[in-house]
Amino acid sequence: MDAYMAIVTPSLTSCGGERLSESAVARQTTYMALSLAAVAALLLTVLVVLPLSAYLLLRISVNKPPPSPPPPQAAGGDGRRRPLPPSPRGLPVLGHLHLLGSLPHRSLRSLARAHGPVMLLRLGRVPAVVVSSAAGAEEVMRARDLAFASRPRSAMADRLLYGSRDVAFAPYGEYWRQARRVCAVHLLSARRVASFRRVREQEAAALVCRINKAAAAGGSGSAPVELAELLAEYANAVVTRAAVGDECARGLFDSGERGRKQRKVFTDFQTLIGTEPVEELLPWLGWVDAARGLDAKVRRTFQALDGLLDKVIHDHRCRRRPRNDGDADDGDRRDFVDVLLDVQEHDKEIGVQLGTSEIKAIILDMFAAGTDTTSTAMEWAMAELVTHPRAMRKLQDEIRAAATVDEGRISQLRYLKAVVKETLRLHVPVPLLVPRGPAADAEILGYRVPARTRVVINAWAIGRDPAAWDDAEEFVPERFLPDGPAAAVDYRGLDFRFVPFGAGRRGCPGLGLAEASIEMALATLLYHFDWEAAGGAGPSSLDMTEMSGLAVHIKSGLPLVAKPWIP
Repeated sequence: MDAYMAIVTPSLTSCGGERLSESAVARQTTYMALSLAAVAALLLTVLVVLPLSAYLLLRISVNKPPPSPPPPQAAGGDGRRRPLPPSPRGLPVLGHLHLLGSLPHRSLRSLARAHGPVMLLRLGRVPAVVVSSAAGAEEVMRARDLAFASRPRSAMADRLLYGSRDVAFAPYGEYWRQARRVCAVHLLSARRVASFRRVREQEAAALVCRINKAAAAGGSGSAPVELAELLAEYANAVVTRAAVGDECARGLFDSGERGRKQRKVFTDFQTLIGTEPVEELLPWLGWVDAARGLDAKVRRTFQALDGLLDKVIHDHRCRRRPRNDGDADDGDRRDFVDVLLDVQEHDKEIGVQLGTSEIKAIILDMFAAGTDTTSTAMEWAMAELVTHPRAMRKLQDEIRAAATVDEGRISQLRYLKAVVKETLRLHVPVPLLVPRGPAADAEILGYRVPARTRVVINAWAIGRDPAAWDDAEEFVPERFLPDGPAAAVDYRGLDFRFVPFGAGRRGCPGLGLAEASIEMALATLLYHFDWEAAGGAGPSSLDMTEMSGLAVHIKSGLPLVAKPWIP
């Protein structure tokens, strides 16, 4: 302690070299003492608590009595008790947390190669079964879909989504069925998605303008543009205008300081919803969440979001118009909030009861599922095309032969659809699908899955499984063309070799909106510009290292040179 104080004492002066007042010295001394206390607590945890906990757990595991006979429902149809899935060797207390690494989808694929496509892990106190094969995914999402239809509790969803009153994280039950029907029938039907065609086309045109402006910023007219940021802006604009309408979208995302702060709130929300608090996995280390500021950030973000959504809903109620009989799903331009308020006002007629909290939670679902995931799919598609110039030229020829870019023509572009499919196969935006959790003991490929175990499907590993795909690691869009070997494979949950949007009851209802947004942006970018990697070092110079988050992005961004194409 004396040595530490001797090191820090010279800092007790002002920036001008003058001695600080006694009160200032006292404050700094107090801060130092608190810092030392924190360091001491951390050292005590690492040097004493961890080894002691490990020792006690080992003693308990050695001395615990043999397990009681299994209940009847734990046995298979032939009366024999099913074994648990194989599991790698873990550590006391931590279990297998140390094996996940910075890119869990890749680490889990490596573990599955050694231990099998159905694998049991202990993530601290949380048991998890990881499924890494099409056969296992089919059993979870089709053959035993009802048994695995619920969600394990998520602390972040509880705190940010009004007690998981959304669709993605809500437990299976009557409320979830009602909310899911609202999304599928009233918000995200094919007719409703088509009603936002004008929004997508306008935002794609705005994307072209932003690219031209960014390219001209360097003076030569060919400065590199950070395309990943511009694609995120496009995805945010499309979802925001669809969710809350043009007027509210302008207020939420204006170009001033207020708009910047509001954009940050939504960015923080997307980051937090994909964050696992330490307390969830290791309850005795729950203080770490508070120490690193996670709890405070969650509170601030929720309060800011709640205030924004209150204002949005209030504004919509103030300008409400009576609903005509023909308005329901007729392709009108009502946004999601309008539709949800209609459902709320006509709950007896429609058979669905929604409160204000439920409306807020569903709208936040749209932002979480429709922005980051959509932008990362476009980001990876452009990266793959830049690194495969032949495929990019082929796609540009198809798009430019259509003369104009509009959704009517885009729907006929076969190679564009093949490129999107191949991108989603190689780069699933959310590589580990949102976990499922059986309420009772269940079974996957002959293995017993105890109740309340997290079941995680590694969609990224399934999409790259060499047993299911030729040249599984290669970008080959031709496989999805009408005469290709995977012509009949689609991502709508019917073929379990390819499940970027999930399948079954818990499949993503926003697939159609994401598909339309991705295709419009890619067609626009490739019609108006020729693209190459920044620096002129050739396609192979593009850094495609991954970075995990809610969605898996390119770590270094996407700096590309855009050269305008004149017809």
